[in-house]
Amino acid sequence: MLSKYLLLGLLLIAALPATLFASNGQAKDPGAEATEWLQAFLRVDTVNPPGNESRAVDFYAEIFDREGIVWESAESAPGRGNIWARIKGGDEPALILLQHTDVVPSNPEYWSVEPLSGLIRDGYLWGRGALDMKGTGISHLAAFLALHRAGKPLNRDVIFLATADEEAGGKFGVGWMVEHHPEVFAGAGLLLNEGGGGSRSGDQVVFGVEVTQKVPVWLRLTAEGTPGHGSSPRSTSAVDSLIGALTRLQGNPFPARIIAPVDAMFKSMALDAPAEQAAVFTDMRSAIKQPGYLQQLQSDSPRLHAITRDTCSITRLQGSSKINVIPPVAWAEIDCRILPDRPASAFIADINKLLEGRGILVTEILSFGSAISTTDTVLYRAIEEFANERYPGSRVMPAVLGGFTDSHFTRELGIASYGFSPVVNSERDYVGIHGNDERINIADFREGVDNLIYLLGKVVYP
Repeated sequence: MLSKYLLLGLLLIAALPATLFASNGQAKDPGAEATEWLQAFLRVDTVNPPGNESRAVDFYAEIFDREGIVWESAESAPGRGNIWARIKGGDEPALILLQHTDVVPSNPEYWSVEPLSGLIRDGYLWGRGALDMKGTGISHLAAFLALHRAGKPLNRDVIFLATADEEAGGKFGVGWMVEHHPEVFAGAGLLLNEGGGGSRSGDQVVFGVEVTQKVPVWLRLTAEGTPGHGSSPRSTSAVDSLIGALTRLQGNPFPARIIAPVDAMFKSMALDAPAEQAAVFTDMRSAIKQPGYLQQLQSDSPRLHAITRDTCSITRLQGSSKINVIPPVAWAEIDCRILPDRPASAFIADINKLLEGRGILVTEILSFGSAISTTDTVLYRAIEEFANERYPGSRVMPAVLGGFTDSHFTRELGIASYGFSPVVNSERDYVGIHGNDERINIADFREGVDNLIYLLGKVVYP
């Protein structure tokens, strides 16, 4: 008997336009084909929580079956599906095209269209996941199928991998796959994922290639004290202890430091920055020592400030459930992000030392390992060649991501992993990521599909 998710997936696939395939069975223009696939994929509900990424598995499985591509899938939990397929090639280290199929929730009240509609309007394709990252996922599909259809010998295996749960940390996706299906990653040396791409500002095109990211270290701070009635406050309480600890944390920002990939990123940004800013970006190790500079940078660009130091944001607090009760326990959760040049354990030791003597229990909720991908690979050089050939005068720069993606899992395996999609968007089109009215420019998307096929050809053909 078909599961309800499989049945739903088959029904969605059946609704795909017949125009995806010409009468002779050959694919039509890859950009047009990919646009119709993306429109259908945006209508597949994989909002996490709860995820239901097995619906995405059904979506891709049907397309692979039509193409005669052998695929495999596995659920890490009921409804949490992952799917992969492989085109065999030569002995060079395999290339993985990695995507996550889950999307974040959206509130229809604040959207001008239905978030899962896949509506085409004003030259854009609208829907949750258009940018993060179903659009990139479909471009991976289009490029993967282009290699399969061409039938030309490849110098390496190419692996299509679509996984669950990235938006909640990847426990049911890549993290689970690494543990339970290590064979998928065996022999791989290169990987493309989300996290970077092209941006157009006026006539200038810049391609950012994410080579590393800040490491999340999520912590809970817990204080205990004697409970009582709110009308009779004691000299101290769990809440008082917690507030004191958080105040100390806020009053002691972590020292700024410029690691090598951050330095390279700022130096690249200096190339087309205004003269005064360019001089600063060229020597950030000196700039961060200037009085007031970091405060100004945080005001001007919290995103750039965040990659100059370890950071913590206080995001959750809980004390009593009643206004007139002094609670026995109070806790806070803090979202810390550290630069990838030292382990999380060293950072947690610093937190414990900072809060020593305040009666605070520090508990780790989540942390990842840290790694930086080298730019000395055939894939990174191919990105540079592609940019120079297709966008003369453009620039490629290594980028450091303040957030995190599934690439940290694969970097820990020693795979050179890059966050990069060769779609060139205008800066104003990025605002929908995790926000309202997420959408992608159709012309830019179609061009990006063609770009990815061109780029991969540089890497996989002898």
